[in-house]
Amino acid sequence: MTQNSPQSPELPWRTRFSLAAYSMATDLACRPDGSINRFFMNLVDFKAPPSSKPYLGVSTSDVTVDASRNLWFRLYVPSAAAASPAGHPVIVYFHGGGFSFLAANSKPLDEFCRKLARELPAVVISLNYRLAPEHRCPSQYEDGFDALKFIDGDNFPDAGDPGRCFLAGDSAGGNLAHHVAVRSGEHEFRALKIVGLLAIQPFFGGEEVTEAETRLTSAPLSTMDRTHRMWKAFLPDGSDRDHPAANVFGPRAPDISRMKFPATVVIVGGFDPLQDWQRRYYEGLKRIGKEAYLVEYPNAIHGFYGFPELPELPMLIAEVKDFVGRQLGK
Repeated sequence: MTQNSPQSPELPWRTRFSLAAYSMATDLACRPDGSINRFFMNLVDFKAPPSSKPYLGVSTSDVTVDASRNLWFRLYVPSAAAASPAGHPVIVYFHGGGFSFLAANSKPLDEFCRKLARELPAVVISLNYRLAPEHRCPSQYEDGFDALKFIDGDNFPDAGDPGRCFLAGDSAGGNLAHHVAVRSGEHEFRALKIVGLLAIQPFFGGEEVTEAETRLTSAPLSTMDRTHRMWKAFLPDGSDRDHPAANVFGPRAPDISRMKFPATVVIVGGFDPLQDWQRRYYEGLKRIGKEAYLVEYPNAIHGFYGFPELPELPMLIAEVKDFVGRQLGK
């Protein structure tokens, strides 16, 4: 590595400003004792209200799963769903934020899920799960799995087809999607059938420091200092980063080769320090005989899907649409 190694591609000023502001806000919110100043984060994490009337071709509503743990989801129904008597495919989405930040109604995530619902089209269920460090692993996995059981009951949206369900997530949400898929492989749902998994720059890691982590020390958002801090807040007390929650094909990971596991597409960015772990995830799935696909965007930063001005976002939407279509055509 040379000192002149680029840490990010050329980015529009709007993107650079947003990245700097979000990074500064999350750093300031993290207290020395490991806790997070939630009052401060709520001031800077702008929320989007639900819209019962269609906005940009999609109506939204919030559905409570368990009020005692603030477990709920935002439901996105495309206007086109009314014209589909069979029901549209369903995407159960887990947002990113290092297990510690953001919510299902955070404005960038709301805009992304609305775009997915409209352009696929699909019914999107974006889950609001508990956050670390107040709630450590496996709380988030429990929330995700309980939400699937909830919607598999009498709570499935009329516009969606439970037999054509995909799990999806970005960053930490990609990690959640994987672990929820593993739990779901051992459970018999009444009507829900998981046919695919969309892992968008999933947040995995380990004790080893990889080549990309060494090279991209000052990349936007996902620096080593920040990712290590997030693992420390999320993993059970006393755990290292080879815990199976982080290093899913590491030395202590369970064998999932005999479990039911959906076809998976892994999205990787060339300027994401986590990219080596994401490729290892894809390779691990292939090695145990699971159906997996790898898609790489050489100039993508971590979290590129939150910036509509970047060229990779429409490429991602097209890739998701293609993957969903392929799985449903089998």
